[in-house]
Amino acid sequence: MPRQLNIEDVKPLIGNLSRSNYYQVQFGGLSPRLRGYLGSRGVDNAFISEDSGLLCYSAQLPGSSLAGTESTNFAGITETMAHRRVFTSLSLEFYCDTQYRSLKFLEHWMEYVASGNGFADYADRNYTYRMNYPNDPTSGYKCDSTKIYKFESSLERVMEYSFLGLFPINLSSTPVRYGPNSELTRVTCEFRYDRYIAGSILSYDTVRGFGNNLESGVTNAFSDLNFNGFTNTLNTINRIAGPVSDILNLFTN
Repeated sequence: MPRQLNIEDVKPLIGNLSRSNYYQVQFGGLSPRLRGYLGSRGVDNAFISEDSGLLCYSAQLPGSSLAGTESTNFAGITETMAHRRVFTSLSLEFYCDTQYRSLKFLEHWMEYVASGNGFADYADRNYTYRMNYPNDPTSGYKCDSTKIYKFESSLERVMEYSFLGLFPINLSSTPVRYGPNSELTRVTCEFRYDRYIAGSILSYDTVRGFGNNLESGVTNAFSDLNFNGFTNTLNTINRIAGPVSDILNLFTN
């Protein structure tokens, strides 16, 4: 039955709500040939692994659904049972710098996917598209180390999402126009991926017992390593997320 609550009962809950503007996107795991292809177009590795995520001004935490099938094995009863997990596409929006690296990064990544015929003259009227192999370790176009980190200003918690088999499938048209206001150029791209994992997948975290958002392992690891307070938690997140502390300076300064 319902119970009567006062402000002191709900204050610990509503006073600790998550803010949506603390996050970071980090691309990684691109094949050597894909990185070389992007480098020849002016998109270096440092931009891919560091700056591209900082220019991502809008992202989405991934979602999924369960596809079900109906069973009528019992008279008068229709049961629904799950048979597949379906992952939604990921939409990311980027600011474009004056070197157009955000636009080049996405444009030429998609170009690489369809450049498997080895024909270098793209302007030739006889040019044809042929898809590269997706998962080849040296030349594939899918990446397995792209992550989204969701955290708060206190750095007491971090939600980590790892995407396996991610690649862009839809680069939206980028609007440009005359006008009195100097609007920032924004680039929007939709990505598909094979699956995502919620929680750390580092082998170190798995061995310590706090991979994949396991709470008991986190508690034990913190007590074993004498983690306490903000400083020690920050060290943990720096180990897991790397550049997360860099982007926090944008919000705290």
